[in-house]
Amino acid sequence: MRVFHLRIRDIFLLLFAFIANNFHFVRMANNNMDISTKDLNIKNQNIGNSSSTYKNQSEELGARCPSNLQCHKLTYPCITCNLTNTKCIYGQMMNVTCSALVPCLGSNREFVREMMCRYCYQTEHWEHRCIQKAMCDSVKSPRSYYKTNCTVLPDVICLGKRDFAKRILCNWTGGARWGTALMLSLVLGGFGADRFYLGHWQEGIGKLFSFGGLGVWTLLDVVLISIHHLGPADGSLYI
Repeated sequence: MRVFHLRIRDIFLLLFAFIANNFHFVRMANNNMDISTKDLNIKNQNIGNSSSTYKNQSEELGARCPSNLQCHKLTYPCITCNLTNTKCIYGQMMNVTCSALVPCLGSNREFVREMMCRYCYQTEHWEHRCIQKAMCDSVKSPRSYYKTNCTVLPDVICLGKRDFAKRILCNWTGGARWGTALMLSLVLGGFGADRFYLGHWQEGIGKLFSFGGLGVWTLLDVVLISIHHLGPADGSLYI
């Protein structure tokens, strides 16, 4: 009778282990199903975002690119050129295959363009446009440089990114004319008009109330302006 009770206990233990094991597998299956559903939703969302981005890019290109031109006359960003497998020597002229990204005139959307083997940051200064900054001293000695962003012109084909950073010479003007400053220094320099014109307000007030430093300061400013040593207070150049 004792052996019979042990067998019943073993049967209950086996039954409990079987139920617990099945519950574990069902729970894992549900978790895997949830993960698969989330991955599918994320994938569909990424596909939707990609489609929306492509549509926006197409609409932007359609607005920026003319549709009444021959395909071979289009420029960036209305075209794309196959430059991935380009092997060339710097400065060498070569032909590349380009294709139009927007509707254009002509039956053949692919055409051949000639380009020089070089990266975009190696283009000449007249082949790219840079963002000019006015927060530097143009009359500083030695001359100062600043870092800015440049973009290659649409008709230039080059390797690499078309937008790049470059250090350029600080060379800007605020509109002050050298002839006007010199004339004011000669005629009204005793009243500080030249200093006021160039933006040196404190020196101009001092010069006004000292009557041009009894003529000495006036003569000194005439010399400094004539040799371009005295310029606008904002650090810009004369026109």
